[in-house]
Amino acid sequence: MIWKKKNAAMQGNDPSAAAANDKTAGKLAGAKAFARKNWKWLVPAAVVVLAGGVFLLKPANDKQANVDTSYVETAPEERDVSNSLSGTGTLNPANTYTVKSLVDGKVLTADFEEGDTVEEGTILYTIDSSDASTNLEKAEIALQQAQRSYDKTVDRQYVRAEVAGTVSSLKVAKGDEVTSGQEVAVIRDNSKMMLSLLFPAADAANFSVGQSAQVVLDGTFETLDGTITAVTGTDELSTGNLLTRTVTIAVRNAGGLTTAQAATASINGVSSIASATFAYQAERTLTAPSSGTVSAINVQEGSAVEKDAILIELAGDDLTESVQSASETLRSAEISMQNMQDTMANYTITAPISGTVIEKDVKQGDALTSGTSLCVLYDLSYLEMSINVDELEIGSLSVGQKVQITADAVADKNYVGTVTRVSMKGNSSGGTTTYPVTIRIDSIDGLRPGMNANAEIVVAESTSALCVPNAAIVRGGYVLVTKDSPSAANADPEMEAPDGYVYVDVKTGVSDDDYTEILDGITAEDTIAYDPNSVSDSYYDDGSGFYDDGSSSF
Repeated sequence: MIWKKKNAAMQGNDPSAAAANDKTAGKLAGAKAFARKNWKWLVPAAVVVLAGGVFLLKPANDKQANVDTSYVETAPEERDVSNSLSGTGTLNPANTYTVKSLVDGKVLTADFEEGDTVEEGTILYTIDSSDASTNLEKAEIALQQAQRSYDKTVDRQYVRAEVAGTVSSLKVAKGDEVTSGQEVAVIRDNSKMMLSLLFPAADAANFSVGQSAQVVLDGTFETLDGTITAVTGTDELSTGNLLTRTVTIAVRNAGGLTTAQAATASINGVSSIASATFAYQAERTLTAPSSGTVSAINVQEGSAVEKDAILIELAGDDLTESVQSASETLRSAEISMQNMQDTMANYTITAPISGTVIEKDVKQGDALTSGTSLCVLYDLSYLEMSINVDELEIGSLSVGQKVQITADAVADKNYVGTVTRVSMKGNSSGGTTTYPVTIRIDSIDGLRPGMNANAEIVVAESTSALCVPNAAIVRGGYVLVTKDSPSAANADPEMEAPDGYVYVDVKTGVSDDDYTEILDGITAEDTIAYDPNSVSDSYYDDGSGFYDDGSSSF
């Protein structure tokens, strides 16, 4: 009764407090009703919140309890170990050549089939070249004409001896200006003197060229030997109505005969009707072939010269320009001729390489246009493949290294290849750079272009090497050994090891997927220990040993 009153008195004295109490009472009543209605999901939520609070209030230095590690103890063992790179690639022929037509025309012959082996230079196709042959003949004629024109133009610079003989006179001097057709020199051939005499026609009809004659010089009556060089074929009526024929006799000149000397002759006892004077065997008056200046005189009067010898040289702007023009015309004709010959060669198509016909796209009778693909040849003397090698490993490869090759298409057979090229140009993708390596395979029995092949290149190997499992090498090059091992004396005091063990620094060598060669640090008499469960991707060989990125349990 007293509490109730006191409470009532308080409400009476503070109306606002009473109102607040009424509001609070209402909220509590509503909360109770909500809890009764949703208790099924509120209980699990409260558990989660409680667990979170416990975690937040947990001391920060409270660590998970350590789990004991189980070590495998063993001794280092001698074994063969090798480090190799591998890759896959597609086999390609040593050389591929697509034969194409360079001309238009109809195929006349195509005497080969797909699968045939052909030698370099073997005729594969012949194409109708009738039109090209006509054009080639025209080019030949044009070249001949251009050559003659050039020769004549060049020859206009020179005065040549038209016959062999002696220069009897020179009519110009060096530096003289001459015009075309002007007389410049005289050449005489007096090695033989010619004597033309009349003989009775009836007797002369029986004379013949080459027959001997006896020549008698007038005045001295000296007799010389001569030879008939010509007999006219028709009779002529001479003085006294006597039918005669003219007989020409050649007499070798020892140097004393001149054109002033007269003589008679007898042939087979028949004498000439009258005497006559000698004539030179040949005499030519030479003229300038073109206008110009005498730039050189190569002979003197009285000099003996051969036929076509250059006696006088001419020069001048007109001559130089004419020679240049003729030279250009000749060169143009030569080029046209060469082009036509090259074109003619394209109508006979030969194998560019020795190899096997893989495709034959055109047959006899087909009509071709320039650029048509005719056939495809593969040089199968060897095969090649290319693999991409990571930038971290490319330095271990060199030309000449042997490669083990296998192909899924040829079961139970291994091949040997050779590295022929290590490219200096890399291909980058996704932050990694790889370099193409070309491999040649000479013995290809069973292999074909297009097959996929596997290549394995041994970059380092060691036989009878002291090895430990890869898992035994930790923390950049340490091995865990028992304290009673001989090498325990070399333990690194800075390395904290499990009870009964110590860490020894080792020098590693060749490594494969399972074992690593130990070059120094431990011996075969040691007992090593390792956690077989510690092998993971967190260890890799950086060239000096295995590197730990901190994620291992050691």
